Amino acid sequence: MSFKTVSVIGLGYIGLPTAAMFASRKVNVIGVDVNQHAVNTINQGKIHIIEPELDAIVFKAVQDGYLTASLEAKPADAFLVAVPTPFKEEHQPDLTYIKSACESIGPVLQKGNLVILESTSPVGATELMAEWLAELRPDLSFPQQAGESCDINIAHCPERVLPGHVVRELVANDRVIGGLTDKCSQRSVELYKIFVEGDCIVTNARTAEMAKLTENSSRDVSIAFANELSLICDELDINVWELISLANRHPRVNILQPGPGVGGHCIAVDPWFIVSKTPDVARLIRTAREVNDSKPLWVIEKVKKLMGEFLINNPSKSAADLTVACFGLAFKPNIDDLRESPALFITETLANTLPSKVIAVEPNVESFTSKKAPALTLSTMEDALNADILVMLVDHDEFKTIHTDKLNHNLVIDTKGIWG
Repeated sequence: MSFKTVSVIGLGYIGLPTAAMFASRKVNVIGVDVNQHAVNTINQGKIHIIEPELDAIVFKAVQDGYLTASLEAKPADAFLVAVPTPFKEEHQPDLTYIKSACESIGPVLQKGNLVILESTSPVGATELMAEWLAELRPDLSFPQQAGESCDINIAHCPERVLPGHVVRELVANDRVIGGLTDKCSQRSVELYKIFVEGDCIVTNARTAEMAKLTENSSRDVSIAFANELSLICDELDINVWELISLANRHPRVNILQPGPGVGGHCIAVDPWFIVSKTPDVARLIRTAREVNDSKPLWVIEKVKKLMGEFLINNPSKSAADLTVACFGLAFKPNIDDLRESPALFITETLANTLPSKVIAVEPNVESFTSKKAPALTLSTMEDALNADILVMLVDHDEFKTIHTDKLNHNLVIDTKGIWG
């Protein structure tokens, strides 16, 4: 095996599980992150995120000496870049973190190294990463200069795992690998086959980048259809969940479930990377994003409308007398990830705009402080059920066990359809 040491840059929801998988196969892994807390936690054999099964794997890998975390990059045979790729104003991709990762590993690159960009990125980002590295290390040759005979191999291999199932899917799922040359791809396959049991399918870097964006944009369009249906059904006084259930009895129809919006670092972000590159032709993808981005605002207006109707019917009460409880802050069920979460946006906006007290219930987060809404506090589920208005935002398992008898005295807005 030509990869004795692997370095993973970025120890978040993808980087840490990936590092753990290599370390579990007795490969020396150096994880690099700018977060001192994350580095300290991992070096203690613990994890700073919630992901089933990962804690045991990290503990053993650290205990056995195969996994260490550091604030600085160190020499390795392969470098995997798994850093965030958010967008800036006007939904333009922000590749600052990728550039910073290049600046981190540039000084320690050696001839024969492999660098893989795992971060979900706009088309052309892998080539741009190669240019940045070439500028940092003019003493080394890169694929765009030397082709197959380059000193440094570079490829793109996007992650395609589901939070909550990352450990299993990292191993079982197929991987799309796009090298800047054939040799770059072949070496990348060799690296991933250390732990990947799925197929490693080779293409070019641009197609690999576009594949991940396409997967998430496809889901975004499907979710937008369900969310738009929910708006239509609200206007027509139709139960959207019953409607979808009936429509899905057709053998060739599979409509997804509506919700308060779309969150997470992938589906809520990736379609904009396509739109940014081809704004004139990505019309359906843009519209789907706009539908899903507008859904949280619709939920907020529903809450305000319900509150207004209640106050009209109860003139002795004022808005300041009421408590609004929001159930869920994560972007999807049974995880602690708040990135791009519509539930978090809705809750913080309500806390900032309503004269009422707003509380939140998030069973997957031990502590929470909102910079956007400092008065917002976490509450227990029992206390939240005593609130005047309940807003169901995330269908965590804990919320599904709440019997509807406990909701009889509340005003309820259920964006997930789990309380009937």
